[in-house]
Amino acid sequence: MTSAALAERLDGLLFFPVTAYGPDGGLDLEAFRAHVRNGVEAGAGAVFVACGTGEFHALDTEEYGRCVTAVVEEAAGRVPVVAGTGYGTALAVTYARVAQEAGADGLLALPPYLVVPDQRGLLRHYTVLAEATALDLIVYQRDNAVFEPATVVELARHPRIIGLKDGLGDLDRMQRIISAVRTELPGRGFRYFNGLPTAELTGPAYRGIGVLLYSSAVFCFAPEIALAFHKALVSGDDVTVNRLLDGFYKPLVELRNQGRGYAVSLVKAGVRLRGLDVGEVRPPLSEPTPAHVRELAALIERGMALVEVA
Repeated sequence: MTSAALAERLDGLLFFPVTAYGPDGGLDLEAFRAHVRNGVEAGAGAVFVACGTGEFHALDTEEYGRCVTAVVEEAAGRVPVVAGTGYGTALAVTYARVAQEAGADGLLALPPYLVVPDQRGLLRHYTVLAEATALDLIVYQRDNAVFEPATVVELARHPRIIGLKDGLGDLDRMQRIISAVRTELPGRGFRYFNGLPTAELTGPAYRGIGVLLYSSAVFCFAPEIALAFHKALVSGDDVTVNRLLDGFYKPLVELRNQGRGYAVSLVKAGVRLRGLDVGEVRPPLSEPTPAHVRELAALIERGMALVEVA
């Protein structure tokens, strides 16, 4: 698949499935496949496997390959499959090659492990990664991987680096990045993604600067709510957007912020609440408290009622 083809196929809600584990802590591929299949059938625009929500950090290369293979088989060409990769350059290349062997359409490059590189180092890291396989690459800006506009322009010159996912939340920086790429590389077709946790909360703001794609953790456990919000956002139905923001997404973010790692563990709890046992998170993450799970259950119920009203 060419970079243009993948970039053009990325549309709609981006599904970042959780990784399912059994009672023994090992992969539960049957539950994982069911989770992925449910998401694709519900209307996911693409599947991003073994990324942040999918606990990339907790998977060894063999488990990672099995997960990517499972998603490729379940997607069956209906939607693109993008696999996470990360750590230092050598390990990121290793995971990237496993993803290519498993049949992925592209890669989401998470920030390098621990170190805080300068712009030259970041450019070198992602260029090496882009050249290590034939897969197209989306760069994830967050934490220790923060880019100046000129650096993104240089990344965008590479034919296999097709987009930037922003998990930083600096709209001033994002606007300057978008403007720089548009000015320096007219017609490039570079894609931008809102990658903040619970991205719906900032969806209207990002849409205002032209960032239309976003990852939806809520889609993992309440696709009905996520799709209703997406439809309203795209169509300009501000009444429904604000109803869901005020009644569901804002309190969900407030609940998420009550525990470390809840951007992952609370999502897995939500999947279990909706009837699919995907197991618990692996260390070093921890499960949400029972009280917070009860709050999540009540929020899901409220969100479903708001969707019915809408």
